[in-house]
Amino acid sequence: MGNLSALMEEEVTLMCQVLINVPNEVLYDTHMSNAQATAFARKMVALGYYIHNNVSIGYCAEIAGLSEEEFMVFLGQNKIDIFQFEDDAELMRDIANA
Repeated sequence: MGNLSALMEEEVTLMCQVLINVPNEVLYDTHMSNAQATAFARKMVALGYYIHNNVSIGYCAEIAGLSEEEFMVFLGQNKIDIFQFEDDAELMRDIANA
C-alpha cells in the first residue's frame, strides 16, 4: 500500500512510445549512428505534429528532446513561422496589444 500512495503523490506522465524500423543501409548511406537517427526521427515527428496537428511548441519540444527555445530555432531553420496570423488586421491587433 505504501508504494501505491507514493505513486499517487507523484505526478505521473503517461507517454506513448513509437518504434520504427530503419534499414541499416539507410544509416550507412546517411552516415548516421543509431543515436543520430533517433534524434532525427524525434525532431521530424515533432515537426510533423506542429505543422499538421497544431500541437503546442512545448509538447513538440518535449517530443524532439529539445528545450522550447531550441525547438523554435529548429522551426526557423526549417522555414516554419511560429507566428501565424489569418490576415494583416489580426497581426496589427496583436501588435497593438503587445
